[in-house]
Amino acid sequence: MEAKAIAKFVRISPRKAQQVVDLIRGKQVDEALAILKHAPRKAAPIVEKVVNSAIANAENNHDLSRENLIITDIYANQGPTIKRYRPRAMGRATMIRKRTSHIGVTLKEI
Repeated sequence: MEAKAIAKFVRISPRKAQQVVDLIRGKQVDEALAILKHAPRKAAPIVEKVVNSAIANAENNHDLSRENLIITDIYANQGPTIKRYRPRAMGRATMIRKRTSHIGVTLKEI
């Protein structure tokens, strides 16, 4: 049995989210939450929220025990990019890319 949770269109760049995701891949759930709580990154609370959602899905929908859960699959893929323009010198404009991410977690019981 496995439980999943996905957060889509999160306003953080995928590169920043992947740095946090790589810290907890393959870890036990309680250990991963402890790492996320003390990680000094903007993406840490976002990933923590997705992991907590996957834990709740595992407990309520699949009757799995929290102590036996491990993170088998976790990813931070690129979502759509919001494009904005900023005026520059001599009448030009440059594009500002506001990147988004899709963060997903899959938990499995040992």
